[in-house]
Amino acid sequence: MHSMDNLEKLKTLGELSPKTTNAFWAFDRLALADGAIPKKYKELMAIAVALTTQCVYCIEVHRKAALEAGASPTELAEVIHVAAALRAGAAITHGTHLLSSD
Repeated sequence: MHSMDNLEKLKTLGELSPKTTNAFWAFDRLALADGAIPKKYKELMAIAVALTTQCVYCIEVHRKAALEAGASPTELAEVIHVAAALRAGAAITHGTHLLSSD
């Protein structure tokens, strides 16, 4: 079901809705470009978000971009744990809703 080949269909999306698609890609490029936060760190953040949203496409695209931006395998490993901690933390904190005094 999840094949990186599906990303080739983005060209069709661009043909069907060029203004919106081009605006999205321009925003995406700017959001991930070097700025106050270096590109490498932005790509590592993107991986953490992709792991929590479980987007296989984003995980792979941003893994490659992070490596190209100089991320190390150790940094990728730490990102995995950051994402896991946040997902687990969300389950714990949302679980407090179950602990009512009713």
